Amino acid sequence: MSNQLKTIWVDTIISPEWIATASHQGLLTNHSVIINDSTILDIIPTSDVQTQYQSNDHFILENQILTPGFINTHGHAAMTLFRGFADDLPLMTWLQEHIWPNEFKWLSSGFTTTGSELAIAEMIKSGTTTFSDNYFFSDDVGEVAIRTGIRAQLCPTILSMPTAWAKTTDDYLQRAIDTHHKFKDSPLVTGALGPHSPYALSDKDLEKVAMHSQDLDCMVQMHVHETEDEIKDSLAQYFCRPLARLERVSLLNSRLQAVHMTQLTEFEVELIAKNNVNVLHCPESNLKLASGFCPVNSLMQSGITVALGTDGAASNNDLDMLGEMRTASLLSKAVAQDATALSAENTLKMATIEGAKALKIDQKTGSIEIGKAADLCATALSEFANMPIYSPISQLIYTATRDQITHVWVAGKLLLNKKELTTIDCDALKENVSMWHQKIRYPNPVGD
Repeated sequence: MSNQLKTIWVDTIISPEWIATASHQGLLTNHSVIINDSTILDIIPTSDVQTQYQSNDHFILENQILTPGFINTHGHAAMTLFRGFADDLPLMTWLQEHIWPNEFKWLSSGFTTTGSELAIAEMIKSGTTTFSDNYFFSDDVGEVAIRTGIRAQLCPTILSMPTAWAKTTDDYLQRAIDTHHKFKDSPLVTGALGPHSPYALSDKDLEKVAMHSQDLDCMVQMHVHETEDEIKDSLAQYFCRPLARLERVSLLNSRLQAVHMTQLTEFEVELIAKNNVNVLHCPESNLKLASGFCPVNSLMQSGITVALGTDGAASNNDLDMLGEMRTASLLSKAVAQDATALSAENTLKMATIEGAKALKIDQKTGSIEIGKAADLCATALSEFANMPIYSPISQLIYTATRDQITHVWVAGKLLLNKKELTTIDCDALKENVSMWHQKIRYPNPVGD
């Protein structure tokens, strides 16, 4: 009788040269990830695979590094249709004189659907497996996310001014609550509340957001302390800084995802650490809009969860998380005046497991561990610019580009195969984007 154990048939086997787990296991060499039923079943030396597992889908990825899929914690997906529309302007000029008027004119279900699919296509090709969207017509964004197979947190924007999405603050809030309930059983999509900013809402409205966040046990994502002018205006109108207002209305807690946070005092760093607030860092958008510098190193040293986001393509202008990681690391070193600040390994964690923690999905994704969802990204490190390789993670952060990403899986489903999208009709998407481009660029054609 043979003592040889029978091999187990599984859905997928991935055998890269390196695995950056973003967990306590650190970097693994010549190991394989075994996937079955959308989750990671095992992680074993590649030399042991053939004696234990078999699959019709075995990806042998030489000179490639496998990482958790990137988690883009803040953006406005549909605003890809405004990419390059109003560049090189300060935030409030950009927002009040260009973006808001054109959103008021063009915002619709069709605009949001096309813009979101364009963003998702770019993000998947850039290694993103989860994104957070702070925008309007969130139902449509959620449907596109499910159709294309990507994971999403929806944060329907809550404002006081009317749009095609809602007319009053209460209308916005109710739409956000409805979105939360609609997707509460989805394996890919979750709902949150997205009050635009402290300056966009009254204390009474912020209190309503806090109450519903507690009742629904859902996250709140908000632009906070983004510019110096925001602080000055808050002091003039409310006689306190925005974070103090948020504390007063019971929004300063572990459910808050505070975006940008470029204007912080030492006391405020201690305050958000005490209240377990999550910070979502968007370095390239902040640089482009000259908003200021988030003190990432100080925040991390204080034990605060700091995650990474691209912001929208209208103010970045891309949704490239690899590029965002490199910028974040270099900028953190300059701001802290410390070359050891935000190492390559910690930068990768900021874009993966720390992002999962900020979105409260770290039990499901964000690291390569047995039992977690198979949300994965493979990047080839075979270009001259990557050589020689002493540290694969350093080369990933400091020399690799998104064009080197070859494969992406979400919940074990292959969304990018040899750099080709598998769930998106690229030709149809390009036609739809072109149609919207013509509408926005030439709003009053001759003969209309």
